[in-house]
Amino acid sequence: MIPLSGPDITEKEISYVNDVLKNSNGILSIGPWLERFEESFRQFTGKKYTVAVNSGTSALFLIANAMGWGNKDEIVTSPFSFIASANTPLFVGATPKFVDIDFNTYNMDFNKAVKACYSKKVKGIIAVDVFGQPMDITGLKKSLKDKKIPVVEDSCEALGSEYRGRKAGTAGIAGTYAFYPNKQITTGEGGIIVTDNRKLYEYCISARSQGRAVTGLWLEHERLGYNFRMSELNAALGVAQMERLDEIMEKRNRAAGRYYELLNGINGIKLPHIDKNVTFMSWFVYVIRISKYDNEFEEFRKGIQPDKINKFKKLLRKTEKTRNDLMKHLSDHQIGCKPYFTPIHLQKFYKKMFGYKIGDYPVTEYVGSGTISIPFFTNITIKQQRNVAKKIKDFIQ
Repeated sequence: MIPLSGPDITEKEISYVNDVLKNSNGILSIGPWLERFEESFRQFTGKKYTVAVNSGTSALFLIANAMGWGNKDEIVTSPFSFIASANTPLFVGATPKFVDIDFNTYNMDFNKAVKACYSKKVKGIIAVDVFGQPMDITGLKKSLKDKKIPVVEDSCEALGSEYRGRKAGTAGIAGTYAFYPNKQITTGEGGIIVTDNRKLYEYCISARSQGRAVTGLWLEHERLGYNFRMSELNAALGVAQMERLDEIMEKRNRAAGRYYELLNGINGIKLPHIDKNVTFMSWFVYVIRISKYDNEFEEFRKGIQPDKINKFKKLLRKTEKTRNDLMKHLSDHQIGCKPYFTPIHLQKFYKKMFGYKIGDYPVTEYVGSGTISIPFFTNITIKQQRNVAKKIKDFIQ
């Protein structure tokens, strides 16, 4: 069996976690390991403030609260992402305002994102760095000119990536990273907020721990808060992983490079496209796409006329069937794989809540019908990758 993903745990991680258990004097939360982990991100990102929490979702939620987003506000974001980024506005009573994605990078279409901000209802942007590929956040802010719409960067999949030399997660008012076991580094479960905004920091540091006052007095609470703390065990694991981050990213870059070599030239398969302005790509997953029907899709890229919707649905079914047949072929040969991502606006409760339908965001829907995440993790072997590539070629040919 070749797994889809997996963490890279060494004796260093085990040693650090054991140190918490053996030498912490019972301090398993809000202790020195948490401080070390947060400091590692201050050093890595160059941001003034960091707030470690129990998940990337919690990080986004705290930022949304700190921004004061609420009823009738619209937050521009992507329909092609892990669902937490779109759910975040809903958590605080706001509404996600989707824009379609770029056909190459799978991030939000830059120009459509800017245009969506013309509405007076828009109070923020959650820009997702999909699959580790960073967006041009600096350019996005410049294009908004005097609108002063805050940009929150969801870099939960992009730790270490850089756009024109600037680290993903550092260009907006706040950025987030996440540490689920399939990410570049893991804390088991966890996330972190990075920002230069002191007011946002003070809210998040308080709200993550039951709304306690910044003074730290244990039973003094100054606001509604939550239990979003990261434990010392998780933080110790994260400290060890951060000390190995360069090594981990290099291994993942080599693995991605091998896939490019092994899968290059296969007709009907699109390999990941990296924008020319991405000066460093930190790989989260390796996603291929069924592209054999791209020529048929061209007539739908800019929108779908009502009399063409059935034709578009037929194209989606055809692409999805090919994708699913390939996934079954891989699974039959004990190779892990998953569709990445299912369009958020076509999730059952989104359709029920907002009335979304097929054709609303055609690029997202077409890309989503054909994308597959194949086995990718820090210590994947050449032998494993060759096996994956061979089985893909066998199916295509």
